[in-house]
Amino acid sequence: MENVIEETKSIMKKYGIRANKNLGQNFLIDEDTINTIIESAEIKKEDCVIEIGPGLGTLTKELVKKAGKVICIELDSKMISILKDRFSEEVTLINQDILKVDLKELIEEQKKEKRVVKIVANLPYYITTPIVMKLLEERLEIESITIMIQKEVAERLTCIPGEKDSGAITYSVYYYAQAKRIKEVPNSSFLPEPEVTSEVIQLILRKEPVVKVKDEKLLFQLIKVAFMQRRKTLQNALSKSPFFENKQQIKQILEKLQLDEKVRGEELTIEQFAEIANQIIQQKGE
Repeated sequence: MENVIEETKSIMKKYGIRANKNLGQNFLIDEDTINTIIESAEIKKEDCVIEIGPGLGTLTKELVKKAGKVICIELDSKMISILKDRFSEEVTLINQDILKVDLKELIEEQKKEKRVVKIVANLPYYITTPIVMKLLEERLEIESITIMIQKEVAERLTCIPGEKDSGAITYSVYYYAQAKRIKEVPNSSFLPEPEVTSEVIQLILRKEPVVKVKDEKLLFQLIKVAFMQRRKTLQNALSKSPFFENKQQIKQILEKLQLDEKVRGEELTIEQFAEIANQIIQQKGE
C-alpha cells in the first residue's frame, strides 16, 4: 500500500477537492486503520461489498483487491467522477443518498449471482444512526456491517442493553445483531481532522431476533418512551404514554414480572422490555 497521506493530498490537488463539511467528509489517511477494516470484514472473492460513502476511494482501492464485486454508494457527484477515473470498470457506482437506495433490490441481484453481501463504510457522523437503522430494520440479506463511526456512538451501539452507556438504539442494534468494537481511531487519522475520536465496529446480523415478542413495533415504541424520560422511573415515564390508561396497569405488570416499581427504563434488559410489551398485549386481551 503506497503512502496514503501523499496519495490523498495528490488526488485532492488534482481534482481541486476540499472536504465538504455539510456532507461530513473526513478522508481516512491511516494505513493501519484501513488494513484493520479490510481484515475485520474478512472479504473473500465470492463476496460483494457495498461501500457507503467511499469519498476519494481510499478504502475502495483495497476492497477491489479482495472482493469479487464492489458497489459504491456516494452522494457527492464530485466523488463519483473521481471514483470513475480511479477505478473505471472495477466498481459499480451509485450516485444517490444511501437512505433512498433500494438496498433490498440491490442485494437480491447479488444473491442471484450467489454472492455473500457485506457492508463496509467510513460513515459521516451526522447521519450514522439513520444509516445503521436502515441496514438493520430492512432485514437485508447481509452477513456483516463493518463501519467506522464516532467513538461515543460506537459505545452506545456495542454495549449490552441495561449497561451504563445504553441508549434506545442499543436495544435496537442488540435485537438485530451481535456488535463488537474493533479499533479506536484518533482524529489524526483523517484529513481534515475531525474534533472527535472514531472507532471501527462490526455488526454480525442475527438469523433470528434475540427475543421473541408479539408486537415488534410496540417493543421499540416502549423503549423509545422509556429513554425519552430516562431519569424518571419506568412507571412515571410510561404513565402518560398511550400504552396504559392508568398507573395501576403499569404497577400490575411490574409486580407480575417482579420488577421494582422504582426501576428506570435504562436499567432493564431487552428481555424485560419484551416481557412488558407482551404483557401489554395480554392486558388488552389481544
